[in-house]
Amino acid sequence: MDLSAFAFDLPEELIALRPVEPQDAARLLVVHGDGRLEDAGVRDLPRYLSAGDTLIFNDTRVIPAALKGVRPARDEMGSDVAVDANLVERAGPDSWRALARPGKRLKPGDTIQFGDGFEAVVASKGDGADLLLRFNLSGDALDEALDAFGAMPLPPYIARRRAADAKDRETYQTSFAGDEAQSVAAPTAGLHFTQRLRADVEAARIESEWVRLHVGLGTFSPLQESQLTSGRLHEEWRRVSPEAAERLNNVRAKGGRIVPVGTTALRTLESSVQDGEIVATLGPTDIFLKPGDRLQATDALVTNFHLPESSLFMLVCALMGTDIMQAAYAHAIKENYRFYSYGDACLLLP
Repeated sequence: MDLSAFAFDLPEELIALRPVEPQDAARLLVVHGDGRLEDAGVRDLPRYLSAGDTLIFNDTRVIPAALKGVRPARDEMGSDVAVDANLVERAGPDSWRALARPGKRLKPGDTIQFGDGFEAVVASKGDGADLLLRFNLSGDALDEALDAFGAMPLPPYIARRRAADAKDRETYQTSFAGDEAQSVAAPTAGLHFTQRLRADVEAARIESEWVRLHVGLGTFSPLQESQLTSGRLHEEWRRVSPEAAERLNNVRAKGGRIVPVGTTALRTLESSVQDGEIVATLGPTDIFLKPGDRLQATDALVTNFHLPESSLFMLVCALMGTDIMQAAYAHAIKENYRFYSYGDACLLLP
């Protein structure tokens, strides 16, 4: 597949480093299946939907997965090394896969001290910065230490320009996040849904439903040739409950639309279809949706603006068509929409 079809030039100043306040004050670009574009606001969303439609939210919770630590000197002639670690995937009650810098200065057996009484050993090392960290705490105690010493894992295009701070604990977490903290990136389309907007949605008799997908750092990684060849992405754990599957099938049966909020909710649903119906699922998915694929569980989509040549931009092109989405993004750039995780939103209506 030719990735250049999904390229575009984005001025750096359009990358949002902070969300607007309040977060439901973001702009909304409405993209119609015939190519029409409308400039609106996120709070206008209910007027583009109908009573009986259902918004589907990913209620995963983001952990403070960004850690700063020190690898003590190995001998008297050496020196301490400052370490930045980003947790990627839980590997056990006391273990996480992580990406760490400087990876070349770390080797199996090294101890990294992250805080008073909180440290990890490099249990093994893969390519480059890929590590398996085994902590001195386990289970709930480890989760509490991460909450105390970690920071929100901001996407690379933000983290390169500013450090995460206490404000991100609030703004990089959805208002409806559940109690299972496993994601290392936020389902960012959901960040726009303040309590006020959710009340507006309910008042318009638009239903809400919940699924769960734990977002991994792979969502920000450049596409690999192996992924383009295999047609599969990195695995992420997801769940659709039997009750949610039944309700969503009933929405369709009654003529309502299924509208995922974010690509993670969409991927959860599209990986949970059998014989044209949504079914209960529990486990990993590596679904890769691209132009030419038929989406079976999605009638519209609320999403943010995505990176060029990314799997997520390819996904929205699968839903709307590449020409339409390239034209929509060109319009958004011309009109100074704010891009990426803390930026503005799109409503895609095929």
